[in-house]
Amino acid sequence: MDDRYGSDVLAAGWRDRGAKTVIDVAADKDLVVEVAVDGFCGAVTRNEGGQVELEDYRGRRRLFPLGGGFMIDGEPVRLVHPSKTSQGGARRTASGSFAVGDARARTALPSRILVEGRHDAELVEKVWGDDLRVEGVVVEYLQGIDLLDELLAAEPPSRTRRYGVLVDHLVAGSKETRIVDQILRGPHGAHLRIVGHPFIDVWQCVTPVAMGIRAWPQIPRGTDWKTGICRAFGWPAESQADIAHAWKRILSRVTTYRDLEPALLGRVEELIDFVTEPGERA
Repeated sequence: MDDRYGSDVLAAGWRDRGAKTVIDVAADKDLVVEVAVDGFCGAVTRNEGGQVELEDYRGRRRLFPLGGGFMIDGEPVRLVHPSKTSQGGARRTASGSFAVGDARARTALPSRILVEGRHDAELVEKVWGDDLRVEGVVVEYLQGIDLLDELLAAEPPSRTRRYGVLVDHLVAGSKETRIVDQILRGPHGAHLRIVGHPFIDVWQCVTPVAMGIRAWPQIPRGTDWKTGICRAFGWPAESQADIAHAWKRILSRVTTYRDLEPALLGRVEELIDFVTEPGERA
């Protein structure tokens, strides 16, 4: 019969059975962590004198002593100074892939990944940039899905020049879905892969946890979405420069793929696979 309590009542470590292992994590700049005791969530801005400074999405900054009491993705961690963290083992890229040592960027493939706007391109670059350079894949932005048909007419895709396209707000009944359906029925559909995420804008692909919020604010219909988001966060929203600055604050919360919604992660990986298939390199 199994002994649920073990055979040795005096065996060492019985108090720790079932306890979570707390790992050491380097307090690198832009790392997003949560303070276990009060839920304050922010990105690392600096390390100094045994303390780490965190900045939340509202720009509030607080100092905490390095050590335990922090969480990442709901798991307890111990923050340590970067120089005290072991550098051994294979390095991973922000996408979670193993980094290729001393790899030079390849000559760009004729195939491309196309995204709607600059913010989409910057987010893809931040998380998948290392992988894309190794593969020789270029990411270009269209300034709107409405311009995709024009680009395809000017530079048609082919067996050796495939296009993978990432679209915002690709949900049933949306304008974006109608445009995509029409393009895929056209003459270029065989060499296209068009996928999308369900969010209104790529900003929402950054998880609420990474942003230090419970959920993204709901913006009323008729209000420009990005302007509404900035105002909900208490950020300036009077000019395009204000919107650009807001995006930089959001992008700074992204350090790895864990900071992005799965609905985006799978779609980008699908596009990378599509444009790098061995048969398409000839």
